[in-house]
Amino acid sequence: MHRLRLVIQLGTALAGVMLSAGFGAAQDKPPPSECLAIAQSIPRVMFASFSRAAAEKSEVTITYAGHSTYILETPRNVTIATDFSGAYTAGKSPSVVTMNRAHSTHYTLNPDPRIAHVLHGWGEGGQPARHARMIGDVLIRNVTTDIRAYRFDSEALQKDGNSIFIFEVAGLCIGHLGHLHHPLDETHYAAIGRLDIVMVPIDGTFTLSLDGMSEITRRLRSSIVLPMHRFATPLSDFLARMNGQFEMDIRPERSFTVSRDTLPKKPTVIVLDGV
Repeated sequence: MHRLRLVIQLGTALAGVMLSAGFGAAQDKPPPSECLAIAQSIPRVMFASFSRAAAEKSEVTITYAGHSTYILETPRNVTIATDFSGAYTAGKSPSVVTMNRAHSTHYTLNPDPRIAHVLHGWGEGGQPARHARMIGDVLIRNVTTDIRAYRFDSEALQKDGNSIFIFEVAGLCIGHLGHLHHPLDETHYAAIGRLDIVMVPIDGTFTLSLDGMSEITRRLRSSIVLPMHRFATPLSDFLARMNGQFEMDIRPERSFTVSRDTLPKKPTVIVLDGV
C-alpha cells in the first residue's frame, strides 16, 4: 500500500510539472525528458502518459539539406537545422540551429542574426555545453562527446567538443550524433535515452569507423536511421554491418513526414535524396 501511494504521488507530481511547463518560448525550467526512463526502479508500474504532443497535430517533417544538416519542422512551426554552417538550408529559414565545432562545415560563428536560437555543441572556458531548453513545442537537450584534436589522431582528444543533440517533439525522440569520434559508453547511452529517429554519420574516416558507427546504431535500435556525412562511402558498406536487423528504404524525395503512429514496425534505414 505504501508503494502504491508513492507511485500515485510520483505520477501526480510528474503531471503537475509537465502541465505547468507550458508551450511558450525558451524556458528556464523545461519539463522532464520523455525519452529518459523515470521509474525503472519501480517494477510492474505503468505511468499515465502526459505527453506534450497530446491533443495536437503530431507530425514532424524531416528534410535532408546536405552534408550533416537535416531540417526538422515541428507541429508548432519551429524549424531546426542541425550541424548548421549556413551552407545548407534546403530553402528553409530556421528559427533554431545546432552546431558542432569539429570542422567549418559543421558550424559558423557568424550565423544570420535573424536566427532566434543558436545552440553550440561545445562550451566555453573548458566547460561542456549544457542545453535543456523548451523552444515552442520541442525540448532540445544535448549529450557531450569528445573530438579528436587532430584529424586522424585517435589518442589526442579534445574533451566535450561535440554534442549529440536530442529533440523531443510530438511524442518523438529524435537524435543527431553530430561529428562523433569515439564509441559511446554506458553513461552516454543512459543520458541519451530512447531515440525513435537517429541521424548517423557514415563516412567511416573523418568521424567514427563504420564498424563503430554500426555498433552504436544497432545498440540504439531506433525505428528510423537517417544516414548523413557519407562522402563516397557505399551505403551497402554500412548496411552490411547491420546484420540483417534493419530494413533499407531508399527514397527519391528529400523530405518525409513522420509521427509516433507511422514509425516503421521494423527498424529501417531511410536514405533520402542527396545523401
